[in-house]
Amino acid sequence: MAIESSGSSVPASFLDRRDVLKACGGLAVGAAVTGCVIQQPTTVDPSSNATQSPSGEPSPAQTGGEQTSPTSPTGGALAAVSDIPKGGGVVLGQENLVISLDETGKVTAFSATCTHQGCAVNSVSNGTINCPCHGSKFDCVTGKPVSGPATRPLSPVKVEQRGDSIYRS
Repeated sequence: MAIESSGSSVPASFLDRRDVLKACGGLAVGAAVTGCVIQQPTTVDPSSNATQSPSGEPSPAQTGGEQTSPTSPTGGALAAVSDIPKGGGVVLGQENLVISLDETGKVTAFSATCTHQGCAVNSVSNGTINCPCHGSKFDCVTGKPVSGPATRPLSPVKVEQRGDSIYRS
């Protein structure tokens, strides 16, 4: 079967511009959904600046990737205190949260949204929470900016420790 248009014959299987755009849009959405990946939690050792997953496998940071620690399911414990190094912290990407532990063992938490332009912070190392977008660094115990373009501290988030587990309060 052929479609007649202005004296030329085009096969019926030929797609018009709208059909092509619809197909490409569907493929893009599928690729975006497929691209969502959940990573294993990682911990940060502030003295060695190295990260390691609980299974002992190299973390994304050790292989040149992003240094984050996704969370446990919503409503459950956010993290175990024993998984957070003193003087360091973990970034819980799905919870948009950074949990840190000071040298005395006090747990604090902050929003993982940088106060400069809203990027997600992605790592904790050498006592700072780090934003990959413009290089802002925040003190991991107080959330106050220590370098970079950010001038406001990270927003505090209330958490509580119950045994070895940390929960939102």
